[in-house]
Amino acid sequence: MKAFAFSTLVLVTITLVTGTALADKKEKSTGRLLLGKVLDKQDNPIPDAVVYVTNTRTRAVKTYIVGKDGSYRFPALSTAVDYEVYAQYHGKKSDTKGVSQFDDRSQVYMDLRVDVR
Repeated sequence: MKAFAFSTLVLVTITLVTGTALADKKEKSTGRLLLGKVLDKQDNPIPDAVVYVTNTRTRAVKTYIVGKDGSYRFPALSTAVDYEVYAQYHGKKSDTKGVSQFDDRSQVYMDLRVDVR
């Protein structure tokens, strides 16, 4: 009877530990945050620029119009997909940058520079 009680206790403990580990894993897989600023060549923010993020698998595009400080933010991007990112302002475009699915950072900071001359 003691052996049964002990094995039940061990089984319950293993179940709790495994459940906690899986819950931690789910919290980490909520996505990736992409953030940064849109700047000109002299590092001044460019208000009202538009940032484009393209999912390379589905080709779906998300956009963000930056504020006065030039910052942008794309929360909850999938960690299993590559993305292409660029900014545009009055017909001028920044270089296109990439975010790889193999990059394991939960937050990716990326400044985008547009030559507005």
